Amino acid sequence: MRRADRLFRIVQYLRRRHIVTAHQLAELTEVSERTIYRDVQDLMASGVPVESEAGVGYRLRGYDLPPLMFDREEIEAVVLGARMVERWTDPELAAAARRAMAKVEAVLPEGMDGLMEETALFAPEGFRQPHTTIDFALLRRAIREKRRIRFAYQDAAGNPTCRTVRPLALAFFGSVWNLVTWCELRDDFRAFRPDRMSDLEPFEEVFPEEPGKMLKDFTRLYEKRTARVTGPDGKSCSEESS
Repeated sequence: MRRADRLFRIVQYLRRRHIVTAHQLAELTEVSERTIYRDVQDLMASGVPVESEAGVGYRLRGYDLPPLMFDREEIEAVVLGARMVERWTDPELAAAARRAMAKVEAVLPEGMDGLMEETALFAPEGFRQPHTTIDFALLRRAIREKRRIRFAYQDAAGNPTCRTVRPLALAFFGSVWNLVTWCELRDDFRAFRPDRMSDLEPFEEVFPEEPGKMLKDFTRLYEKRTARVTGPDGKSCSEESS
């Protein structure tokens, strides 16, 4: 968790409770009590009115964050999007969606704070993606940090291959995920289904952003090839067979 996010969570937790101990805050943010002591001191130094009483805990006096202003449709969009992420992604991203929902709900103005719970838009609980053996969080991190990856792959016919690629994006097409990549073997854009991948291994080095091999280049090509939009088998941008 970034320190800025941790400080925000501490303030929000203090807002909702009369007295909070350093131990409670440490458990909430998954850091040591010593880190909490430093964080609270920094909050106080920045003007947040946190009161400390030895042997009792912390309380927040006369402080509030400005409310976030959303209309009903914006709240519905936030809730539905977060619920889809929670149901259809990996546990790490699902937990992040729940935290984001809690942050938004905590700072809604009075009179709107019940709208998120009342929003009757849901992602189906019974939805099941094809079984995957790779770590989605590791895959997302490789995309974010621009690190090449190597993995074993089987196409729909069961043909095996091993690929080294530059991961560019994950795209969800209603029933399956597709990993958009620049494939070093084919020297071209290729998509691979994570449920057909195994033995995922990220590299340490960061790959460069080279013209013609970036996500924006793929997007331009994809828009030109509208006749090759994803089919019912989940294929996209020439899913590989070998």
